[in-house]
Parts: sequence; structure tokens; C-alpha cells
Amino acid sequence: MMRTGHDDSDRDDAAPVDMLASLFEARGWPCEFVSDDEIHGEVQGSWATYQLRCIWRPEDHVLQILSLPDIRVPDDKRGAMFEVMALINEQVWLGHFDIWSNGSVLLYRHGLMLGDDGLLSLHQAQVAIEAAVDECDRFYPAFQFILWGDKSPADALASALVDAAGEA
Repeated sequence: MMRTGHDDSDRDDAAPVDMLASLFEARGWPCEFVSDDEIHGEVQGSWATYQLRCIWRPEDHVLQILSLPDIRVPDDKRGAMFEVMALINEQVWLGHFDIWSNGSVLLYRHGLMLGDDGLLSLHQAQVAIEAAVDECDRFYPAFQFILWGDKSPADALASALVDAAGEA
């Protein structure tokens, strides 16, 4: 249910947080409003359940999407993780991976600039959320190879990007 206070039945766009809430509800993904400008949700990916935080900044017309794959980076792995993130970020067209300084949490971040009307279409919402989950799924193994497999950043990325061939 949209919280915009007016009838949007003839429109395809809505306030960003409201549109995301509708998308999450339609997909059966749990979510909750933190404020009028922020929503938290949870999406099951191929490798993990990702916490999504979507924050609307009306003064800038920017919707920030954060996807957190619940990976904490210990101090002894920070250098290798920063190196693999640099290699990964060269391959990511939208958004980037980073390590949150408060808590050493790995995250994917993307800012979506909306027009002056500050509205988000269902298609934009779907593409943005799917891109965040897809990028996390695509590179999740590389991070795990470093954290648990003691691979070098280059080897971790090469191993993660090997596509399976044939059928099982």
C-alpha cells in the first residue's frame, strides 16, 4: 500500500521508498519502514540472505541502495579484501563494493539519481534491487575464498568467476 496520500492509480511511478515497499511485498520479501525515507528488507540470494537498506535523500534526488551480505572482515584479511574489491570494482558497471569502517562489514552500494519529481518506477526499482543482489551473488565466492580459503585476491577472483559448463 502506497503511503503518498494521493491516488497513484493512474501513474506508474511512486515515491522511492513506497515503490520499494510495494516491490518487496509483491516478491514476498520481508521489509519494514525505518522512516519515511528509509526501508530495510531481506532478499535471499544464491549464496546468502542479503540485508538491503534503501535510503531516499529528497534534497539530492538520490536513492541509495546498500546490500549487506553479512560478511565481517577481520583485521588480518583487510589488505587482501581491499585488493580483491579493487579488482572487482573494475568489473562492476553500477555501484561498488566497500568495507564499512564501523564494524568492518562488507557492503555493495549504489546510488540511483532520480529526476526532479523524485519518483521511482517499478521497473527502476526491480532493476536496482536485482543488480545489487546479482553483484553480491556474482562476487560472494571471491570474498569467501579470501576469508576461508586463504587464496590471493587474483586467485580468489579467478576462481569465483569460473562458469560451470554443461549440465548436471
